[in-house]
Amino acid sequence: MPGMIIVGTQWGDEGKGKLTDLLAGDMDVVVRYQGGHNAGHTIVVEGQSFAVQLVPSGILHPGTLNLIGNGVVVDPQVLLDELTMLENRGIDTTNLLVSGNAHLILPYHQELDMMAERYLGNNKLGTTKRGIGPTYADKAARVGIRVQDLLDPKIFRQKLDVVLKEKNAILAKVYNRLPLSADDIADRYLDEIAPRLAPRIADTVNAVHTALEAGKQVMFEGAQATFLDLDHGTYPFVTSSNPVAGGACVGAGVGPLHIDRIIGVAKAYLTRVGAGPFPSELTDEIGDLLIDRGHEYGTNTGRRRRAGWYDAVMLRHAVRLNSLSEIFLTKLDVLDTLDVLKVCVAYEIDGERVDHMPYHQSQLHKAVPVYEEFPGWHSDCSGATTLDELPPAARAYVQFLSDQAGVPVSYVGVGPGRLQTVRVAG
Repeated sequence: MPGMIIVGTQWGDEGKGKLTDLLAGDMDVVVRYQGGHNAGHTIVVEGQSFAVQLVPSGILHPGTLNLIGNGVVVDPQVLLDELTMLENRGIDTTNLLVSGNAHLILPYHQELDMMAERYLGNNKLGTTKRGIGPTYADKAARVGIRVQDLLDPKIFRQKLDVVLKEKNAILAKVYNRLPLSADDIADRYLDEIAPRLAPRIADTVNAVHTALEAGKQVMFEGAQATFLDLDHGTYPFVTSSNPVAGGACVGAGVGPLHIDRIIGVAKAYLTRVGAGPFPSELTDEIGDLLIDRGHEYGTNTGRRRRAGWYDAVMLRHAVRLNSLSEIFLTKLDVLDTLDVLKVCVAYEIDGERVDHMPYHQSQLHKAVPVYEEFPGWHSDCSGATTLDELPPAARAYVQFLSDQAGVPVSYVGVGPGRLQTVRVAG
């Protein structure tokens, strides 16, 4: 049975967790395939809000197996704390396994992340300073320590001694920081963390393929989003992995022929966190309204997001990069009070209209949005359960976004709750 990928199509925070949770009840397996705890999902079920970071969104469904794939970087303490939080709120977490090939975020990764961002000054990237980038860098440099190394104290300590010698030299000579103790790190990770995590460490590639070969439904869940992708995003203001749909194959250990449905999640307007180009950004009272009504503050960091009009140029490019079969449009209800809505349908660059994403960063930085305007609907759509219950102006707006993308909008989110979703097509 082929699998399904859920992928963000903008700069993250589109509401992927809601869709994953909405569909997870029909899934046998949910796999997180990349990223770390710099990506948060907020899921609202029966009035309860759950903020998860590393744990796949299928955790709220008792019959669903949840896997953290090899492409994820794991801060084990964050993972254990998150599991404890869920258990304290009555959620069974025994159905979660972690790939032994996933890489560990260690204290020196976080220290180096903070120092590097501080020293960049005005050129800082907006990293969450949680060690994600340095961990992926060590993975590429082949000096990383993996989750499976927690099961072999001798190997863990050998690898730690080698890498920490280099990291301490950088911390001391470049950043004037005190060295970290290998003994302290080894004691904490081997004596405190390893015994708690060991029962969950598994061969997740085998688990995924066993499910697929048995005809079970498998969902692959990405973190961050298309335009934060290391290769295809607005570099260097990106994450350190590949959130695009193709990243699921690498990060979970499956081939493309196992995938037959790719749902792109898009917000009905646009937000991003941190630095980087944003052609349709709003810095006026409408931008403030979108932030206030949409509660646009980071799930993990609490940082205020930047807000702007929907950018159809980006979405068309996301459709290409991910081979999207459909779109889940979220937060339509946030637009309920606006008199006029705008959609960026093209850019003007050096006096020339451009209908596609420019490949050169300098062009994107000076892109001026070309808008089409639509009337607002001045009606509360949060209670809609069918397409016909949406105001006509809202239906027209959704249809226009679908036409611009070239793929159907299959779901529309009209509120944060699981049931506040309108099924449009598919």
